[in-house]
Amino acid sequence: MTEIRKVGVVGAGLMGSGIAQVSAAAGYDTIVREVEQGLLDRGMAGIRKTLDRAVQKEKLGAADRDSTMARLHPTLELADLVECDLVIEAITENLGAKHALFGELGGLCAAETIFASNTSSLSITELAAETDRPERFVGLHFFSPVPVMPLVEVVRCGQTADDTFEAAFAFAGSLGKSPIACGDNTGFVVNRLLVPYMLDAIRAYESGVASIPDIDKGLRLGCGYPMGPFTLGDFVGLDTLYHITGIMYDEYKEARFASPPLLRRMYLAGYHGRKTGKGFYDYSGDEPVVSSFVL
Repeated sequence: MTEIRKVGVVGAGLMGSGIAQVSAAAGYDTIVREVEQGLLDRGMAGIRKTLDRAVQKEKLGAADRDSTMARLHPTLELADLVECDLVIEAITENLGAKHALFGELGGLCAAETIFASNTSSLSITELAAETDRPERFVGLHFFSPVPVMPLVEVVRCGQTADDTFEAAFAFAGSLGKSPIACGDNTGFVVNRLLVPYMLDAIRAYESGVASIPDIDKGLRLGCGYPMGPFTLGDFVGLDTLYHITGIMYDEYKEARFASPPLLRRMYLAGYHGRKTGKGFYDYSGDEPVVSSFVL
């Protein structure tokens, strides 16, 4: 099985920085690449802040924090990933951008290097087909926040070699995560089941079944979920949810994956959830209240 010693992460946003953090914390030298210095600095500062908070809460020792930071190597140069055994892509959910990135990487990295995508909804087969190594391509779908969430979906397509899949699966386990094996179906396991649930909650509100807080409360107390579907949507990002629904509907052509009118309007109006301060809830005060957009 392929031995993974050095890891590359392309993208230092919320997902990329989280993946880089857990990789370095597990002992891997980790190259973190971004396209702009400001984005790179922000990603590294976010990692440092997360680790500092863990030290303050006595969940992590200061020496472990420092050694994790020492294994992180930020860069703006894609060529710095040339010696990586595994490169994980965590850039914007745009097929063209991902194809362009893997095309560049193919001309830089050794033939043995495994390429992985953190995509939550795009086809692994479609991504792999545009590379020079479809047999060395796999999906590694982490969940946010990466340092906290234990699940990783390890996704293989028809061309993924057994050795590639086994190495990726073992790598996810080495991070302290609990990996599951998935076939290459749009949405994989979690989003295939979760997205229709969230969209049904929106439709229930649109139909006057109950208020947003009561639907959230009902799912929390009735099903034991840690948060209701509207709170979860705001946490994930309503822009992200909207884009995922488009990808999944295009794939399956099933009504349950279609975006409800309210979600589309909120996306267009910039009500994207916690990241913008307003979504289904308004987060500008001490406690969230239902947003005026949906009252």
